[in-house]
Amino acid sequence: MEDKSKDLPTKYSTDSPTKTSKGSWGWMLFVIFIAVLVAIACAFTLWDSFYRSRWSHHHPVRPSRTINDKYANALGVAMQFFDVQKSGKLVNNKIAWRGDSGLLDGMEENLDLSKGMYDAGDTMKFGFPVAFTATMLSWAILEYGHHMQEVKQLESAQDSLKWITDYLINAHPSDNVLFIQVGDPEVDHSCWERPEAITEPRPLTQVNISYPGTEVAAETAAAMASASLVFKSINATYSKLLLNHAQQLFSFADTYRCLYSVSIPQIQNYYNSSGYEDELLWAAAWLYHATGDQSYLTYDTVANGNSFADWGNPTWFCWDNKLAGVQVLLSRVNLFGSADIPDEENLGLQKYQKTADAVMCSLLPDSSLATPDRSEGGLIWVTKWNVLQYSVASAFLAVVYSDYMFWSGTSTLYCNGEQYEPMDLRNFAISQANYVLGNNPMKLSYLVGFGNDYPKYVHHRGASIPADANTGCKNGFKWLNSTAPNPNVAIGALVGGPFLNDTYMDSRNNIVQAEPTTYNSAFIVGVLSGLLTSSPKAPAFT
Repeated sequence: MEDKSKDLPTKYSTDSPTKTSKGSWGWMLFVIFIAVLVAIACAFTLWDSFYRSRWSHHHPVRPSRTINDKYANALGVAMQFFDVQKSGKLVNNKIAWRGDSGLLDGMEENLDLSKGMYDAGDTMKFGFPVAFTATMLSWAILEYGHHMQEVKQLESAQDSLKWITDYLINAHPSDNVLFIQVGDPEVDHSCWERPEAITEPRPLTQVNISYPGTEVAAETAAAMASASLVFKSINATYSKLLLNHAQQLFSFADTYRCLYSVSIPQIQNYYNSSGYEDELLWAAAWLYHATGDQSYLTYDTVANGNSFADWGNPTWFCWDNKLAGVQVLLSRVNLFGSADIPDEENLGLQKYQKTADAVMCSLLPDSSLATPDRSEGGLIWVTKWNVLQYSVASAFLAVVYSDYMFWSGTSTLYCNGEQYEPMDLRNFAISQANYVLGNNPMKLSYLVGFGNDYPKYVHHRGASIPADANTGCKNGFKWLNSTAPNPNVAIGALVGGPFLNDTYMDSRNNIVQAEPTTYNSAFIVGVLSGLLTSSPKAPAFT
């Protein structure tokens, strides 16, 4: 072994303390320097470990900024269903088996109602659900348009939204008149034909002062107010036009309060509304975001909160009940704060957020407050009719609320004394999205066109009939009853979904499970956009 004694410092003599050599002094300083460095490194390691521990507890790690390829691919598929559903003179048509349709819609009232979208697998234009589709698509763009842009889907989303709002603008020809339906559902449902081949009359239905419809007018106001925010920076004139219509419609809805299914009883067999209070709150919340006008916030928090909001009681978010959406949307205001909001309004906002917390706690599967309404496979399951609406709607609210918590620095969600983090909500949303995309007992993707195995017998007229078939109203039923798969793929369709036992029967006559809707698509687009990647900060709505 090498003898290193010569490298050790020489002890200075007590008799001659000043006679230490120059080399010995240098070595001593070097050793001291190294010792100090080691001490600093140890101290930093201990501090860093302590800090990281505290940060991970109080500030959960954000999701990765890496794009999730599976969700990006699924989003590209989901976005196409809006093209499948378009009515009117198609521009840059991306669906080979679709063509122009509904070109004369609205003619009897000298209106151009050719645009818009067919609601589901039929050829009806129902104003209530299509307006909700527009509102949800707007919300998805406002929260996650920057994500959509990263995977080149933002322009498509904006174009689809405008296709609906162009229609809604034309459907509102004067302050207190709104056309809410094109086509007769009884006639429509007695036919099985492609929208391009319709020859039957397409009567119009309207709400007005004599026959008011608060919920449909308020939902249309919400659609236009939220869309005005989407287009504010890219088409200011169009944005202002939408906002003007939104304010007129909200005034009409609030002044003449009546369920549209009471004014027009024949509506009840289709989109029968359970109440209008939620739509009024929903519209006012969007108008507050669109205008900054304090009166809309006061409307929701002070004037009508106690009577309309059902604070403290979580509900399911769907086309018929917007309360959970209102609670999350107004939590945005409360979490991000605003110095100019009066105390009474702030108290109302806190109640909305507390109820939103209750909604989130009910969704978390490990929470003691978790809803039992879910399948063994983990899917939120509320009713056999179009169950995926509730699943993806819940997932959308969860991913949005998770991001609100991240962006506002809110580290903890308290559920009956239990503590959860934003990532727990995001993981719930991921579980629902993955179920939809094939991670389920059937190993079936419920998003048509995504993956290797998805429904082939979607209940959809256009998809079920060959594009070159010459059918009338009645003889098209042979395609409904055919045992062959659909000749056309209704790409992007999100079907109704599985039964409680996680099973699905792929049949065109299985309307309960096999029919898609445009609002289903708006929900799944929002979920996938939110899960694509993480956002460094909250996007502004203004």
